Amino acid sequence: MNQSNSDVRLAIFEDNEFRGRRIQFRRGGVAITNMQALRFDQMLSSFRLRNADVSSEVTLVLFSRNNFGGRFRVFRGSQNVASLNDFNNETESLLLVGRNLTLNEINDIHDTGTPPRNVLIIRQ
Repeated sequence: MNQSNSDVRLAIFEDNEFRGRRIQFRRGGVAITNMQALRFDQMLSSFRLRNADVSSEVTLVLFSRNNFGGRFRVFRGSQNVASLNDFNNETESLLLVGRNLTLNEINDIHDTGTPPRNVLIIRQ
């Protein structure tokens, strides 16, 4: 695991305003191809994202379909999002890494359904 991934933290919540069921990740370098594997399919409404070492070096990508397909939203840098608004309850797959992914990298992941190397892949 590279150092940048070890300092990444993500907490996802079922409801807006960081309420409801919560799942926490204590490292980056994680790709979830189907949120049903966590019984969290189309349930994500808010999250807290941070890199404890370098706050700007973290990317979270939420996808509306399994295997990194459909519409997607990109979040770079440490932040708290209390409501995903028009993306509430749509996330079916996600990618979390301890660096800033470029839009070209994200489009490649979206088009191929293949996450970057050296990430833990969680499948249904």
